[in-house]
Amino acid sequence: MSTTSDFPIPMRALLAGARRKQRSLLDLIQQLVRAESPSDDKAAVDACIALAAAHAHSLGGRVKLHRQHEFGDLLEARFGPKTGTTDKASRTLLLGHLDTVWPLGTLKTMPCRLSEGRLWGPGTLDMKAGAAMAFTAIEMLSEAGVLQREIVLLLTSDEEIGSPASRPAIERLAAECAQVFVLEPAQGLAYKTARKGTGHWRIDVTGVAAHAGVDFEKGASAVRELARVIETVSGWTDLKRGITVNAGVIAGGSRSNVIPAHAWAEIDLRIVRKADGKRLERKFTALKPKDKRCALSVKGGINRPPMERTRSTVQLYRQARALAAELGFTLDEALSGGASDGNLTSALGIPTLDGMGAVGEGAHASHESIVVEHLAPRTALLAGMLAGCGVSGAPDTLA
Repeated sequence: MSTTSDFPIPMRALLAGARRKQRSLLDLIQQLVRAESPSDDKAAVDACIALAAAHAHSLGGRVKLHRQHEFGDLLEARFGPKTGTTDKASRTLLLGHLDTVWPLGTLKTMPCRLSEGRLWGPGTLDMKAGAAMAFTAIEMLSEAGVLQREIVLLLTSDEEIGSPASRPAIERLAAECAQVFVLEPAQGLAYKTARKGTGHWRIDVTGVAAHAGVDFEKGASAVRELARVIETVSGWTDLKRGITVNAGVIAGGSRSNVIPAHAWAEIDLRIVRKADGKRLERKFTALKPKDKRCALSVKGGINRPPMERTRSTVQLYRQARALAAELGFTLDEALSGGASDGNLTSALGIPTLDGMGAVGEGAHASHESIVVEHLAPRTALLAGMLAGCGVSGAPDTLA
């Protein structure tokens, strides 16, 4: 692993450079935020991707658009010296997304504005600021002549809906790199060295309809059976192991005087350990109705495996912590209950450090915003990691 003495440029110089570029960095974030880009609107998210592609080209990036039919296009931009596909040690993947959870027109009620030391607006924190920080960090290193490793920037357009189209590209590019830096927002002030994995199931119950007054005993309530199932799966929650099972959406029945013949639920699962995912998948598959007149249909599985805390990821974190100390702040690490595309790269055994984007609050909420005072230090830290990143090849086991 590189030490701070190995770095080609002093961290204080990077911080000064980031402060000089803060105005243009804020301008770029606002351009991206005002290009509204909901995941389910291909034309809108493509327009935001095109804006980012133009900026990457202006910085000398080798730009490639991965065209998609149903979902938004993906932006791959390479900076620095070209390296062979097998030369992983000289290549880093910067991973982010430009799609948001916000529908078109949200800017009318959540305008992009600077106020109270923050930049507000839909997608500021999650995660257009992170993408803009990556561009600025690359620009700083390029201008200083210290961009000595190839940097692959991948900005996707479907992360908020589970990365159905971008996952193959993410995994392929990550496999060509020594490490992955994820531009998702920080957790508080911390980088993320672990994330929970996620699973999703839909459970449909078919019962027997009957008149609730005349033929009650002839009916088999799908709603009652679903209630039993929900109690069963909710009982699999184990907070000590980091397992949570949540029946987030349920529906069933037609009228109060009819024994319901149909009911369904959508279940969210969160896990810390990969092994728990396989075990719980088996438990979902084995679900059976207590009332034999009812039938269950159980569909789903693990969407993103957990990003487990590994020695190689901790090496990257410790390197970042040392650089942050040179910048004058303490960098902690955190486990996040939410998943990101970093879960996918970590599952491949590639050292992955997450939460390297902006500091703020309100992701997916009406008060979404970033704290401006943290932009320059965090961008300088990102630039420092890109300039001197490297891991020693320690075994990728739990730290």
